[in-house]
Amino acid sequence: MKKKGFLIDMDGVIYKGSEPIPGAVEFINGLKEKGLPFLFLTNNSQRTGRDVCYKLNKMGFKVNETDIFTCAMATARYLASKKENGTAYVIGEGGLLTELYNAGYSIVDDQPDYVIIGEGRTIMLESVDKAINMIMKGSKLIATNLDPNCPMGEGKYRVGCGALVAMLEFATGIKAFSVGKPSPIMMRMARKALQLTTDETVMIGDTMGTDILGAGSMGFTTVLTLTGVTKKEDLGHFGYSPDFIIQSIKDLLNEDLFNQVIGGRVMADIW
Repeated sequence: MKKKGFLIDMDGVIYKGSEPIPGAVEFINGLKEKGLPFLFLTNNSQRTGRDVCYKLNKMGFKVNETDIFTCAMATARYLASKKENGTAYVIGEGGLLTELYNAGYSIVDDQPDYVIIGEGRTIMLESVDKAINMIMKGSKLIATNLDPNCPMGEGKYRVGCGALVAMLEFATGIKAFSVGKPSPIMMRMARKALQLTTDETVMIGDTMGTDILGAGSMGFTTVLTLTGVTKKEDLGHFGYSPDFIIQSIKDLLNEDLFNQVIGGRVMADIW
């Protein structure tokens, strides 16, 4: 079998809410059995890799903490490569704070090197005011991702990191730098973590503007699944397209289709 590895989005691809998408458990556990490398890529910075792994294990996925790669991890590692032992003021939750600590960063509330924005369910306006003043005084504005909203299931959404960042950008006149999908920084880090080349990397995702755009720009093989936010009728709005379109990750249990993806034979529609 030609060497391939997979970068896989989670929400809308392998599960919705607390329920796995049919066929997802069999597909992921099958990758493990075949010894094919993969990483779950998520733009959610709230939870640690251990937290995410626990959730997946409860659903039946036989995965480890090392199979998880979050935008919080990408952000922390990127900043550590630019400034060792830096300081940050953070609007976000445990996943982001943990990764920054692991990268050698100190969390402060006065003259930080960076103001870092992640997801948060209990953001106070006082924190936003502090962030604005820090940015105006020279702290650099970093976003873990620019997703405008986050799906919660049952057709409900909550405010995403990108919406909060947009408010800070408007208030300060400073544009944020983002490391999360579709940034090539996160995509490249994930590929290197799997020790793959560009043509050995396959991205499976449900979002055109993050998963497919980011992976396609890197030259990865892209697979769009229609179980998440993107529907078939949406595709005409984009100036780019995935290499493969599938109804569900369950379709990849079909050996012929799986081998087509592995082989990189592009097919516009597969049903």
